Amino acid sequence: MFKSLMLLWLLLTATITHSQSFVNATTDTVIICKPKTGNLKFNYKQLIIPGVLIGYGTYALESGQLKSFNRQLQKEVTEDIDNKLTIDDFSQYVPMASVFALHALGVKSKNTYKDQALIMATSYLILSTTVFSLKSLTHEMRPDGTTANSFPSGHTANAFAGAEFMWQEYKDESVWYGISGYLIATGTGAFRVYNNRHWLSDVAAGAGIGILSTKIAYWVSPFLKDKLFGQKDSNVSTSMMPFYNGSQVGVGMVVQF
Repeated sequence: MFKSLMLLWLLLTATITHSQSFVNATTDTVIICKPKTGNLKFNYKQLIIPGVLIGYGTYALESGQLKSFNRQLQKEVTEDIDNKLTIDDFSQYVPMASVFALHALGVKSKNTYKDQALIMATSYLILSTTVFSLKSLTHEMRPDGTTANSFPSGHTANAFAGAEFMWQEYKDESVWYGISGYLIATGTGAFRVYNNRHWLSDVAAGAGIGILSTKIAYWVSPFLKDKLFGQKDSNVSTSMMPFYNGSQVGVGMVVQF
């Protein structure tokens, strides 16, 4: 059981190592502080980690070997469980909420509050659409046998989207902000397996989708600002923030005065 738990932890924490390796690199930095879309930087290397995670999860849907590993891991992880720990229902939103909390506390971020709200709303729109569509298409049964919407993990996707958001906004201030966000996201994914709600492959795919959704949001946000919303200043700004947690779809509203 210990070996299996270590494999789970190493797979998820690979994203932390990836993020930390780009602290001093420009290839993983997206600049949207200025309104011009020419400042948007993209490099295919940014797709490697989320691509590997999504690819692993998708391949596991048809691979007998990976399905067998899923079942073996699940059996070892859950065999001694007496009570479920539902902390993952709340921890999935901690990284995202922390971005706005740190901003409110005066910690220097990459973008303004208004831009952060736009980026996060875009990320969660991409994420929720992707997760909901894949759940409807794959009909993967959950490990506990309750419903056929296991793939991918929505909780994990939410958590890693927020972790990437936190990393991008505060890595220049301190890498530990971003690392802490990824640790919380990794813990969320681990608890989804521990609580017998998801297979390891569901969690891996969810992590990849979450990271990629936020990266895409950074890439397209200058276009959204320039072409859709313009650059006019206003004393009041309103942002819509869709979310999907695996069973519920909703929209949150953020109003800045």
